[in-house]
Amino acid sequence: MATDSKPDTVVLIHGLYLSHASWEGWISRYEGRGMKVLAPGWPGMEGSVEQLRSNPAPIAGMQVEAILDHYERTIRDLETPPIIIGHSFGGAFAQVLLSRGVGAAAVGIAPASVRGIRKVPFVTLRSNVALLRNPFARKKAIMLTEEQFNFGFTNTFPPEAAKAAYDKYAVPGSRNVLFSGVNAQLNPKTALQVDWSKSDRAPYLFVAGGQDHIVPASVNRANYDKYVKSNPAAVTAYKEYPTRSHFTAVEPGWEEVADFALDWALDPVAGIIEPR
Repeated sequence: MATDSKPDTVVLIHGLYLSHASWEGWISRYEGRGMKVLAPGWPGMEGSVEQLRSNPAPIAGMQVEAILDHYERTIRDLETPPIIIGHSFGGAFAQVLLSRGVGAAAVGIAPASVRGIRKVPFVTLRSNVALLRNPFARKKAIMLTEEQFNFGFTNTFPPEAAKAAYDKYAVPGSRNVLFSGVNAQLNPKTALQVDWSKSDRAPYLFVAGGQDHIVPASVNRANYDKYVKSNPAAVTAYKEYPTRSHFTAVEPGWEEVADFALDWALDPVAGIIEPR
């Protein structure tokens, strides 16, 4: 899938507890810049928020391996390698896809960790307590309450905006997917792993939020450091927005984040861009 021209397509991958509708603003903005944009849901999550809430059965049975294979097939079917932008678990998927040789560049918006990153702050566990309560009932889809969603996703939002985001974008989360992430550090065969030494890996940018409760900036920084120490030849970058939450893709001011992500992906540079 190699090409010398700049990518003209963006593939957006949503995260846990959200539908692909959470990218609607980014889709319009990127199409306005002349990009082709694909934002397919995880397999089984192609429906509307209302449909996914009323029938979460497809979410309950999800497997990380199937999600990754779904996106890999989608991307490999494209004529040229796209930019991959993933949020939360979608950012972890983007890391794995780059390791598989898929994509021209990728951006993780508050990306979840892959195997090899052991940092798990207490606030992350608290944000996912609804799914973590029963590790033996893996095939369940759990809907966060409005209060739980506010703590994990919209803690910096004004109350009315937080409620609107919950009503418009929140869907049940897959306990099996979450535990696959939790267990990645213990499972040497997990699909959530990358080749840290891959020198021809496409560029990857971490975008962290300083007020993120689900994937704190310190976790993204640890992930960034692991890449840089393992293979400084590959292009890896880090950008932190100190005042932004986990749901920065919808949080007021998301346009600046979206533009920065695309501008970087079209012309990647390595290094840390300090918080501002």
